[in-house]
Amino acid sequence: MHIEIQRKAESSLSKQIYVSIVDHIRSGLLQEGIQLPSVRDLSKQLGVSLVTVVKAYKELEQDGFVTSVQGKGTFVNTERKEVVDTKQEAYSFNWQLSVQDYLPRSQFARFHQVPERIHLSSSMIDPGLLPNRNLEREIHQVLSENPRILSQYGEIQGDAQLRHAMYEYLKRLGVPAAPENILVTSGSQQGIDLVARTFVGPGDVVVMEAPTYPGAIDVFRGRGATILTVPVDHNGMRVDILQNLCDKYKPKVIYTIPTFHNPTGSVMTPKRRRQILDIAQSIQSIIIEDDPWSEIYFDKKPPVPIKSIDPYGHVIYLKGLSKTLAPGCRIGILVASGSIFSRLLAAKANTDLGSPLLTQKAILPFIKSKKMTDHMKKLRTALRIRRDMVLEVLSQHAPSEVSWIIPQGGLNLWVSLPSWIDTNHLLLEAKKQQLTFLPGSACYPVEQENHHLRLSYSYMSEQLLHQGVTTLCNIFHSEISSKKVHESSPYF
Repeated sequence: MHIEIQRKAESSLSKQIYVSIVDHIRSGLLQEGIQLPSVRDLSKQLGVSLVTVVKAYKELEQDGFVTSVQGKGTFVNTERKEVVDTKQEAYSFNWQLSVQDYLPRSQFARFHQVPERIHLSSSMIDPGLLPNRNLEREIHQVLSENPRILSQYGEIQGDAQLRHAMYEYLKRLGVPAAPENILVTSGSQQGIDLVARTFVGPGDVVVMEAPTYPGAIDVFRGRGATILTVPVDHNGMRVDILQNLCDKYKPKVIYTIPTFHNPTGSVMTPKRRRQILDIAQSIQSIIIEDDPWSEIYFDKKPPVPIKSIDPYGHVIYLKGLSKTLAPGCRIGILVASGSIFSRLLAAKANTDLGSPLLTQKAILPFIKSKKMTDHMKKLRTALRIRRDMVLEVLSQHAPSEVSWIIPQGGLNLWVSLPSWIDTNHLLLEAKKQQLTFLPGSACYPVEQENHHLRLSYSYMSEQLLHQGVTTLCNIFHSEISSKKVHESSPYF
């Protein structure tokens, strides 16, 4: 079990230990029944006092994550019912904890593919809304014209024809990107990982929004970065707070999702986009601009990307095509310039020597033609209908104590409950009813807020979506009502 201690961080050492162990538990890296290192062993391993570890373990036990047994040790007591039956098996693998790893957390993977019937936890699009038949025909055509394609490696940088097609596509989005400055990745997640493994090492400061995309948190935490967070309001990242942090810490990387922010759905104003770029230029910092679904807007087009106003190459722009076009193809695009691009290309070579050629060729005709534009238009219509339905159900059935942000695009809706509710506990009840969502705690890199959840309205059919959100509202009512009954009891 790898615990990264950052002695210059603002949070206490005991809190860092606590958060790290909670992340391991919620990521499934520590299963039910696993014995944690003794207080003495962990204090020695981390170079901290016994009192510090005792304090962390005590807080973990108070919050129900572990159980201490007199004379035996401290054992993981996860909230995840689905792993309880593996308890006996877990004990037989306890020796594996002696094998050091470097995974601080991997929370997002737990919510990407789930067994529950009503899947509201991951930002994926209903396969019925994707151009499956078109892509199927293109794959047959590619194999027919070039039967040896499966025995060929593609270019490490990506297929030249696809890069040129993406240059034309990105130009329409306002992103200046010559084909030689485009790198084809295996999804935008790999793009984040390439930037992190190239430019981020232990102790380097990375600024992220809070909340933010959990997959990015997992990557930067895995690099041992010191993560600082900036809250998000309805206009995006708070630039005043970002400026103060940058003046003090000079971060190496600023990670942002300015358009239909994941998970809140907010859209950063043009003014703030310019201010963030000015800040990055003044401290010689890199901006990672993650843009998974700016084409999925419901009212008006969002502002142009930060990359469009970046003359000196501070912005690394990421565009994913997997979610909106073909998840099975796992295609993403990274745009950068100068030596930053050269180093990222080298990292791509070290990682996989290039993304699969067949899938690149399969989506190429679609990207080049009007089909892509028509497909995005249909997606906007279909997803707006689903968003509106979810908003209607919430308005009719959610308790008055529950609030939400109305997204103007994207795939997600951010829901906030009373501060005393932990949505990780609500998730247990939801799973009993074959329903899942993403608890908000997974979206916070440092200090977690547990009373939010992310609801994705893009994957389920309208019927199941209506049923799922109605069920969720009933769970909200039950939780809030039980609190009121408890407080009104004369024995409280």
